[in-house]
Amino acid sequence: MSNFAGGSAYGMVQQISEGFLLVSERTFKRMGRAELDKLAFEMDKRMREIRSEPPLPPEETLELQRRNRRLQRLTSSLRMLRAYRQKRRI
Repeated sequence: MSNFAGGSAYGMVQQISEGFLLVSERTFKRMGRAELDKLAFEMDKRMREIRSEPPLPPEETLELQRRNRRLQRLTSSLRMLRAYRQKRRI
Protein backbone atom coordinates (compact mmCIF):
# COMPACT_ATOMS: atom_id res chain seq x y z
CA MET A 1 0.00 0.00 0.00
CA SER A 2 1.21 3.48 -0.86
CA ASN A 3 1.99 6.03 1.80
CA PHE A 4 1.36 8.93 -0.55
CA ALA A 5 -1.59 11.16 0.30
CA GLY A 6 -2.80 11.47 -3.29
CA GLY A 7 -2.40 7.78 -4.08
CA SER A 8 0.90 8.38 -5.90
CA ALA A 9 3.88 10.69 -5.65
CA TYR A 10 2.58 12.66 -8.63
CA GLY A 11 -0.86 13.06 -7.04
CA MET A 12 0.63 14.13 -3.73
CA VAL A 13 2.78 16.76 -5.44
CA GLN A 14 -0.28 18.09 -7.28
CA GLN A 15 -2.15 18.41 -3.97
CA ILE A 16 0.81 20.17 -2.35
CA SER A 17 1.23 22.63 -5.22
CA GLU A 18 -2.46 23.53 -5.24
CA GLY A 19 -2.54 24.00 -1.45
CA PHE A 20 -4.87 21.09 -0.63
CA LEU A 21 -2.20 19.27 1.39
CA LEU A 22 -0.04 20.96 4.01
CA VAL A 23 3.33 19.34 4.60
CA SER A 24 5.14 18.89 7.90
CA GLU A 25 7.76 16.47 9.22
CA ARG A 26 4.99 14.12 10.25
CA THR A 27 4.04 13.79 6.60
CA PHE A 28 7.36 12.11 5.88
CA LYS A 29 7.58 9.85 8.97
CA ARG A 30 5.67 6.94 7.46
CA MET A 31 7.66 6.98 4.20
CA GLY A 32 10.74 4.96 3.43
CA ARG A 33 13.85 5.99 1.55
CA ALA A 34 12.54 4.99 -1.88
CA GLU A 35 9.26 6.84 -1.37
CA LEU A 36 11.07 9.98 -0.22
CA ASP A 37 13.32 9.79 -3.29
CA LYS A 38 10.31 9.45 -5.56
CA LEU A 39 8.50 12.34 -3.87
CA ALA A 40 11.55 14.62 -4.12
CA PHE A 41 11.93 13.72 -7.80
CA GLU A 42 8.28 14.52 -8.53
CA MET A 43 8.48 17.83 -6.62
CA ASP A 44 11.56 18.86 -8.57
CA LYS A 45 9.93 17.80 -11.84
CA ARG A 46 6.75 19.77 -11.09
CA MET A 47 8.74 22.89 -10.20
CA ARG A 48 10.57 22.65 -13.54
CA GLU A 49 7.23 22.32 -15.33
CA ILE A 50 5.85 25.42 -13.63
CA ARG A 51 8.99 27.41 -14.35
CA SER A 52 8.98 26.35 -18.00
CA GLU A 53 5.54 27.81 -18.65
CA PRO A 54 5.71 30.86 -20.94
CA PRO A 55 6.04 34.18 -19.13
CA LEU A 56 2.84 36.01 -18.38
CA PRO A 57 2.27 39.69 -19.07
CA PRO A 58 2.47 41.98 -16.02
CA GLU A 59 -1.27 42.68 -16.30
CA GLU A 60 -2.01 39.09 -15.25
CA THR A 61 -1.25 39.71 -11.59
CA LEU A 62 -3.64 37.09 -10.22
CA GLU A 63 -2.19 34.36 -12.42
CA LEU A 64 1.36 35.44 -11.57
CA GLN A 65 0.53 35.27 -7.86
CA ARG A 66 -1.01 31.82 -8.31
CA ARG A 67 2.09 30.56 -10.13
CA ASN A 68 4.40 32.00 -7.48
CA ARG A 69 2.35 30.47 -4.66
CA ARG A 70 2.57 27.02 -6.29
CA LEU A 71 6.34 27.40 -6.62
CA GLN A 72 6.65 28.60 -3.04
CA ARG A 73 4.67 25.64 -1.68
CA LEU A 74 6.77 23.15 -3.60
CA THR A 75 10.06 24.85 -2.73
CA SER A 76 9.29 24.93 0.98
CA SER A 77 8.05 21.31 0.93
CA LEU A 78 11.18 20.13 -0.85
CA ARG A 79 13.36 22.06 1.60
CA MET A 80 11.48 20.46 4.50
CA LEU A 81 11.89 16.99 2.97
CA ARG A 82 15.63 17.47 2.52
CA ALA A 83 16.00 18.75 6.10
CA TYR A 84 14.04 15.72 7.36
CA ARG A 85 16.29 13.35 5.41
CA GLN A 86 19.42 15.03 6.70
CA LYS A 87 18.15 15.00 10.27
CA ARG A 88 17.20 11.31 10.07
CA ARG A 89 20.18 10.47 7.82
CA ILE A 90 17.93 8.68 5.35
